[in-house]
Amino acid sequence: MTNHEALDMLAIAAHPDDVELSAGGTLIKLAAMGYRTGILDLTRGEAGTRGTPELRAVESRRAAEILGCAVRETLDLGDSQIWVDESSRTALVRALRRHRPRIVLTQHWEDPHPDHAHTSQLVREAAHISGLAKYDADAGLARHRPNCVAYFLFPRNLAPSFIVDISEQSARKWEAIAAHASQFHDPGSREPESRVSTPQFMREIEARDRYFGALIGVEHGEAFYVREALNVADPVALLSARMNMYS
Repeated sequence: MTNHEALDMLAIAAHPDDVELSAGGTLIKLAAMGYRTGILDLTRGEAGTRGTPELRAVESRRAAEILGCAVRETLDLGDSQIWVDESSRTALVRALRRHRPRIVLTQHWEDPHPDHAHTSQLVREAAHISGLAKYDADAGLARHRPNCVAYFLFPRNLAPSFIVDISEQSARKWEAIAAHASQFHDPGSREPESRVSTPQFMREIEARDRYFGALIGVEHGEAFYVREALNVADPVALLSARMNMYS
């Protein structure tokens, strides 16, 4: 699933299903609003306890269709082998230059999973370097720097920079998560159990969405953190939206 017309938002994560769990509702909402969205998986998830890379590729394509994504690609940097090195930075810079996203979503740098933490650092570095005209110039791709990088799945002690109301998109988000059937709870599965395959894990995801939704007075929400200060063109429009929780 590729189309090199510029994207409005590109979500980048280490493994297939990472984006669906943390930002799936946001991607569904943006696609319905007419924005072009995409997902870049840095690995095929081949080190996962359950499933195979081939099965996970099929599941990922199905999930992307449910999310309404125009693009889903895999860089194949190696599951449990993501490092912030020159070859990985170059591969990511080329992806950013191909898809030219205005906004990038990715994982937080303090995530305990090494792949997630390294993905965060890779994205931050590549997002800057991709704007340098002389970097990797021989590849023939025009330089491009995203306007903003926002992070999901951040530590509990951080306040969100913003929360997206996904109440109307929640059911479809769960359809996209369910597309990754090899990874999550299945009483009939004979594969080894993992943390994400337990019923408790799914309850945690639901509770998280409800918690962030409650912070803005809605049923379900997805939260994001931005490191740099946001340039707000219309603070009245931005801040008036918050008042909806009191109506």
